[in-house]
Amino acid sequence: MSSPSSAPTVPPPQSVRTVPRRVPTAGRRRRTGRRTALTVSGFLAPFAALFVTMMVAPIGYAIYQSFLTVHRAGLFGGTQSTQFAGLSNYADAFGDHDFIASIIRVLLLGLVQVPVMLGLALLLALLLDSRSARLRKSFRLTFFLPYALPGAIAAVMWSFLLSRDLSPFTGPLSHFGIHIDFLSPSWVPVSIGNMITWGWTGYNMLIIYSALQTIPAEVVEAAALDDCTGWRLAWYVKIPLVRPALVLTTVFSIIGTAQLYTEPAVLVGARIPGVSPKFSPIMNTTLGMDLGSQNLAAAESVVLALVTLVLSFGFLKYNQRKGAVA
Repeated sequence: MSSPSSAPTVPPPQSVRTVPRRVPTAGRRRRTGRRTALTVSGFLAPFAALFVTMMVAPIGYAIYQSFLTVHRAGLFGGTQSTQFAGLSNYADAFGDHDFIASIIRVLLLGLVQVPVMLGLALLLALLLDSRSARLRKSFRLTFFLPYALPGAIAAVMWSFLLSRDLSPFTGPLSHFGIHIDFLSPSWVPVSIGNMITWGWTGYNMLIIYSALQTIPAEVVEAAALDDCTGWRLAWYVKIPLVRPALVLTTVFSIIGTAQLYTEPAVLVGARIPGVSPKFSPIMNTTLGMDLGSQNLAAAESVVLALVTLVLSFGFLKYNQRKGAVA
């Protein structure tokens, strides 16, 4: 009679030795945090040094100079002494009619030129982003090329293109009885706005086009399934999604318009009679420095910086509030 097979023997369980987990002490955490802070500070130090040297220090020095004045005495003003002037330089800046007129002139120019430029940039970006677009890289390079051209060279080129005797536009217009001198005092703001628009539309277009590339394809496909195509797709889907890029380009344009200098300065150097040497606030401030009014120029620079800050920050707050309401 066969014996039943014996059940397999299970070895007795062995005791598992657990290693206690070490909890970092407070001193070790402090040392780790200190090393991390030193590492971060080391990476930020070059930027901080450049920012303080190139931005903070000049701004602080300009503010300091705006509260001083140079008192000259003696024969031909040979003896000079620097004195604290308080707010007298700022009072003189607001009393300078040429300076105030230049600010108003630049604000009116930007009020028309910035929307036109950003509208063209948005239109070009939407055309490049459309499904039917061909040769995207070639057109993108063509639109961006004017920005790559230095502003002084572009202003010199346009000064010849808009000259009454050399312009290729005055001849065809004269056949229709339209006689326009693009460099006359009444047309100079339009000509300068045209130069700025020609040079910066491609730059803004590239920013908006990059934002369009980040729109998920699923969103566009879902809109197409709802029969939202063409201009309806651009108006109701794409433009709202690239609103941050539009806000960014608008802020950049406001700052750039307030700092307008190259185009009118080149026209002044070309002896264009319709351009005032005090056309923009920076030109007015630079002319004051050349005449020896450094402290007044510093005060005008601070005023211009405050105007730019109020406009750009006010536009950002307006968009934030509008977005919160929406």
